[in-house]
Amino acid sequence: MDKTFTVSIFTENTIGMLNRITIIFTRRHLNIDSITASETEVKNVHRYTIVLRTSREQIDKVIGQIEKLIDVLKAFVHEDDEVVHQEIALYKIKTTHLKSNNVEQIIRENSAKILTVEPDFIIIEKTGHKAETKALFEKLKPFGILEFARSGRVAVTKPMKELSTYLKELELN
Repeated sequence: MDKTFTVSIFTENTIGMLNRITIIFTRRHLNIDSITASETEVKNVHRYTIVLRTSREQIDKVIGQIEKLIDVLKAFVHEDDEVVHQEIALYKIKTTHLKSNNVEQIIRENSAKILTVEPDFIIIEKTGHKAETKALFEKLKPFGILEFARSGRVAVTKPMKELSTYLKELELN
């Protein structure tokens, strides 16, 4: 049975790393729902956060292959209850709609905020889970969304073991 998994991959920052990682998913015909990349709290270590729906058996095989890649330090797979995660969404609508009390009320009710007001448009930001950003999209849709963008998932794990601890363990092996 397919479930949503969050994969955290810690690597050295090398050219082509993202390509080498995504090829493994492609070869297994797995579709990536979202992907983000960033620095970590450890110097010269980067994190790729990948979200996808698949079976536990399939994701475990993928993690095994990813960990064999040169420059991959460690890869983890987590179910939704093991991570704290958020996404950010940006909505662009015409400035003329800002005068409508409905838009301001929708923004407040959804814990969103206005990032910028330009003569022709406003940009609204919403941080939350995918369902929350989609719900705000549906509420703003009648006002004519000019542009919409949503980031991939950004996640940290609930277990308390720090990345630096894993890296020290790797050095000992």
